[in-house]
Amino acid sequence: MKKLLLAACFVIGATAMSFAQGGGQGGQGGGQGGNRMGGTPEQQAKRLQTQLSLTDDQLAKVTAIYAADTKKMDSIRTAANGDRQAMTAAMQPLRKAQTDKITALLTDEQKATWKKAQEEQAARRRQGGGGGQGGQQGGTPPPPPTE
Repeated sequence: MKKLLLAACFVIGATAMSFAQGGGQGGQGGGQGGNRMGGTPEQQAKRLQTQLSLTDDQLAKVTAIYAADTKKMDSIRTAANGDRQAMTAAMQPLRKAQTDKITALLTDEQKATWKKAQEEQAARRRQGGGGGQGGQQGGTPPPPPTE
């Protein structure tokens, strides 16, 4: 009985350690869009459709743009080999081109809505909010509640 309990504790401990070290589903790429910040190209396009009321034609074109750029960004991640500065520098022109391609598909009203949303997201990132994809990424923690 003691051996069985000891073995169970060992398995639980080993599992907990593997998750703490980022094993399993974690990591940078996360498979086919799994843990990527924006999700799959389809998820990204659907979010934009909800936000901007895209037509079905616009949705198809935006999905294609995201899909093509996802492959390019994956190869940049692989080539950067963990060097976040190199990865960021290589992705900036790609992200700008992506934004330009998507903007070209939008109506004037959609462009204004998207620009406003991007500015709000940038402001949240500057404040340490992580751009809406999770909790605080940095900065100082909030003050404790006072009574």
